[in-house]
Amino acid sequence: MNFNKKDLDTLSNIIASRRDIRGNNFINKKISRKKLDIILKSALQAPSVGYSQPWQFIIVDKEKRELVYNHFIKSYDKSKEKFKNKPLYNSLKLEGIKESSINIAVYYKKPTSAVLGQTYMKRTGEYSVVCAILNMWLTARALNIGMGWVSILKAKKINKIFDIDKNEYKFIAYLCFGYTKEFYDEPELKKLKWNNKKKLKDCILN
Repeated sequence: MNFNKKDLDTLSNIIASRRDIRGNNFINKKISRKKLDIILKSALQAPSVGYSQPWQFIIVDKEKRELVYNHFIKSYDKSKEKFKNKPLYNSLKLEGIKESSINIAVYYKKPTSAVLGQTYMKRTGEYSVVCAILNMWLTARALNIGMGWVSILKAKKINKIFDIDKNEYKFIAYLCFGYTKEFYDEPELKKLKWNNKKKLKDCILN
């Protein structure tokens, strides 16, 4: 299959319009099972080392969501100490666990035998799961659905909530999906001047 410039422009627009959505932007509108399946199936199209396809997903129920939220609040309060020099941190809304329509916990299934391409770079399996997450993020955006990645969480606590054996699986991400009030024209942290956007030349090692 060959693609044309129109296809490239559409893809470029989706990539450039991807945003990390937080609770202050989600609205009370449910995501249909059909659209959720589209998002999940896009993850299955991601590249994976040795075609291992090591991703596993948990669609989080209301009870578990509450437990994750309570853990987040404790972790967030502790994290404030690290950003005392940035007062803005205390005012940021950094998750949408309760406000979003769907929460998904993403895990890496550890191999039980040798994996092609993973002999020396052991973490390529985990990188494969991250590729799947990006597919989900971009697909959600193409469906005009927002996604937020909640990262102020401790894997040990999340594993306990979901009764996951750390010897079999590794926690990779906690994702929140939902419809939004709007998609900002640029990343929120850029708008708030938390950091400056890097140029291509800044990202190339000489």
